[in-house]
Amino acid sequence: MPKTIGLIAGTGFYDLPALKDGISKEIDTAYGNASVISGQLGGVNLVFLTRHGSGHSIPPHLINYRANIKAMSELGVTEIIAVNVVGGINPKLSPGDLCLIDDFIDFTSGRQHTFSDGSKPGVQHVDLTRAYDAKIQSALRQSAKESGILLHENGVYAGFNGPRFETPSEIRLAALAGATVVGMTGCPEVSLARELGIAYASIALVVNPAAGLSEAEITMDEINKALDLGKSKALTVIEGALKALASK
Repeated sequence: MPKTIGLIAGTGFYDLPALKDGISKEIDTAYGNASVISGQLGGVNLVFLTRHGSGHSIPPHLINYRANIKAMSELGVTEIIAVNVVGGINPKLSPGDLCLIDDFIDFTSGRQHTFSDGSKPGVQHVDLTRAYDAKIQSALRQSAKESGILLHENGVYAGFNGPRFETPSEIRLAALAGATVVGMTGCPEVSLARELGIAYASIALVVNPAAGLSEAEITMDEINKALDLGKSKALTVIEGALKALASK
């Protein structure tokens, strides 16, 4: 039976024009509703979810991460590729660059970050030594190589609540902890996927230098220009990876 792969994306990724036979669905889970589109991308069965809603109406701290991941599980998704739009902390990362995420630091607060919420007996302790799946990472890496697209490696994602951008001092703190990129949606998405046994990997699209690393303030105009530079590259890498994963 052909496998079904999930794609979760955020800012700037509100639809997938290349998705064929797309059907919008509202999935009612024990944790709330999730809106997805099921279809085929490059011949691969895909469940696509845009975190912020089609009109970017849901701020990062109000995204129902548990419902989103639970919906993926209920639809038979066993592997998820996530796209995270980020600020670059590592000075080697420029707007429009892609980076493969290897680890994360969770600076968020107040989010429903686990399925072990006391509603059911027992507590699930999840190992996150390898939070991001090596097989999916390998497929993304190989796709980038075959497409001639630079994919930076060894990314460490710092997750903050948003929707405000971080302060320069917060970025310095994250850098001291080893973070190379910063965003608002990667946590707790990755750990929730691991709780449900779904393999998960993230490809980050850098859209601005993080706060304090440039004299200019962060603006949505700047972010949208970088999205224009990097969005097609990210989708090219993902499509190649999907084909590789579907064949295994």
